[in-house]
Amino acid sequence: MADAAGRLTKLAEEVLGTPLPVRIRAWDRSESGPPGAPVLVIRHRRALRRLLFKPGELGLARGWVAGDLDIEGDLYEALDLLAGLLWERAATTKAPRAAALRALARPELRAAARELLALAGAPVPPTPPAEEVRRRRGPLHTLRRDKEAISHHYDVGNDFYALVLGPSMVYSCAYWESPDASLEDAQRDKLDLICRKLALKEGQRLLDVGCGWGSMVLHAAREYGVRAVGITLSEEQATFARKRIAEAGLADRIEIRVQDYREIKDEPFDAISSIGMAEHVGRDRYAEYASALYALLRPGGRLLNHQIARRPLADEETYRVDDFIDRYVFPDGELAPVGRTVAQLEEAGFEVRDVEGIREHYALTLRQWVANLEKHWDEAARLTSPGRARVWRLYMAASALSFERNRIGVNQVLAVRTPDSGTSGVRLRERSWG
Repeated sequence: MADAAGRLTKLAEEVLGTPLPVRIRAWDRSESGPPGAPVLVIRHRRALRRLLFKPGELGLARGWVAGDLDIEGDLYEALDLLAGLLWERAATTKAPRAAALRALARPELRAAARELLALAGAPVPPTPPAEEVRRRRGPLHTLRRDKEAISHHYDVGNDFYALVLGPSMVYSCAYWESPDASLEDAQRDKLDLICRKLALKEGQRLLDVGCGWGSMVLHAAREYGVRAVGITLSEEQATFARKRIAEAGLADRIEIRVQDYREIKDEPFDAISSIGMAEHVGRDRYAEYASALYALLRPGGRLLNHQIARRPLADEETYRVDDFIDRYVFPDGELAPVGRTVAQLEEAGFEVRDVEGIREHYALTLRQWVANLEKHWDEAARLTSPGRARVWRLYMAASALSFERNRIGVNQVLAVRTPDSGTSGVRLRERSWG
């Protein structure tokens, strides 16, 4: 197995039909590929078996999570170079494994396939890394299954998230007045922008759906004098948020509940914020989500829905959830085009008054989170596990590139439960949000 890197480079270029844009360093310390390019380090031949059994994104991700694969050099550059060969190719077919196997079965590639099998070693599928989401049963987006999915992602540990998110403890896209601003200032500006879009006033009642660690309700109560209810499905988030609220002396004005939005039976609220939560709802439940929030608002009340969006497809039935994200990051999460989100809010009865696309802001935010994780790498790995820390680094870096390349976006949609009188309460030229 001498010069494994050279042999792998040749095989990859035969299968892909194009020069490999990164260098390879194999387990035998051999190297091959363009000088000066980022280096894909293959620490164990087991990584090849992962790719053979799960070609494309999921096989690579499993190798990364297990530590069989690594990148030396600029991570963003490496992911960008590999995206066109792996992620984007896989997205064009419903069965990337079958497509890969068909390619290897072509007569001109049979010798390459045999050599790849020899390099990979024993023809036994490796056990997936421990961070694999447990087998999920039952229909999507039931109360129980949603709570389990949220727990997988958010109950990783408050100390871990504090390292990544910084003092703001806000896990959604910040709003950058300048790329040179601090993450803390950008998150504060995002929360304040939402409060101004909601036109919050002292004494009003705010519901924050998916309240996370309590940052939105804290800002709204402290700066705008509202009474707030925050709901989350994460026990760890709720515990952390209640502690912050007590320390701020605002326990008499803010309530944190471990509760699903479908379980709220309160009297109507004056305003609702939903920041980075709707991605968990699922397309089959989105109409129910929109109708539930509409019913919880008083006439004239406002909803600010802050949500990641994907690009629309020519055939929406071909949409499939990203394998790596679904299995390792956000179980059962689904993205929709912003047009569908707006349409379903309108179908629920809302009048949509403003849509602001802020995708570049999320790229800046994610790069800051990755930098925080890398700065505190040893502690982050100790607080969770090396594998879990590697999951977060990969998904955040890849997501930053997706926002930068306009593969996904994020939008703030302001909607009003406009009363029968037609008086929305939105001022002329409200777009300044003064």
